[in-house]
Amino acid sequence: MKSTIPEAGVPITQPDRQEASLHGEILLRLRDYVVEGNIPEGARVPERQLCEMLGISRTPLREALKVLAAEGLIELLPNRGARVRQLGKRDLEELFDIMAGLESLAGRLACEAITDEEIATIERLHYEMYGHYLNSDMHGYFQVNQRIHESIVAAARNETLRAAYASFAGRIRRVRYSANFARKRQRWGEAMREHEAILDALRRRAGSELSDVLFQHLRNKRTAAIEHLAAVGDAIAAAPTVS
Repeated sequence: MKSTIPEAGVPITQPDRQEASLHGEILLRLRDYVVEGNIPEGARVPERQLCEMLGISRTPLREALKVLAAEGLIELLPNRGARVRQLGKRDLEELFDIMAGLESLAGRLACEAITDEEIATIERLHYEMYGHYLNSDMHGYFQVNQRIHESIVAAARNETLRAAYASFAGRIRRVRYSANFARKRQRWGEAMREHEAILDALRRRAGSELSDVLFQHLRNKRTAAIEHLAAVGDAIAAAPTVS
């Protein structure tokens, strides 16, 4: 899988970059690294290794880890570093149902308020995402995919909804990414076809239809995420043990 982490010891920014920009870049790269499954679920975050890979000290790394903890991707352990948050089957069922409800509502509201310019922007993102899909670029696909979903939520013009969405989105970002690998990546193709239906309903401002499509899209993603979780668990159980 494609990673945004640079080669070991290579700083991710130039020395003269603004501190805020540096923090943002560290956060972006670290988030991608966790989301893309480079650290196993439930495993400790290897701070020293990450510092070497990112070319940074412990202080900016730990600041970024605090943000990822607030997003729900990792858990901070008192005086023991951090670990990747591990979600069980019931966690996934509940979280995806909440997200399905939020995105369903966002789609209905967005069709009442979205501008032609916003639809055109989402359409451009859709075809950019499709290009990543054709090139089997999961990293690029997922990044644009998230921007599309966030754009629909933003178009709903409801800050309470947007805040609720953001608070839950981080907690399932990792499994939302990995769900595309379910059934030997068949789910990825299904998701792309569902996005065609999302774009079509949005173009027509068909609020009720878009609401239903988004709800089912998240439900299908939930099923794939649970299947992938079970497949990973079976693979781990079947792996030979070292005595």
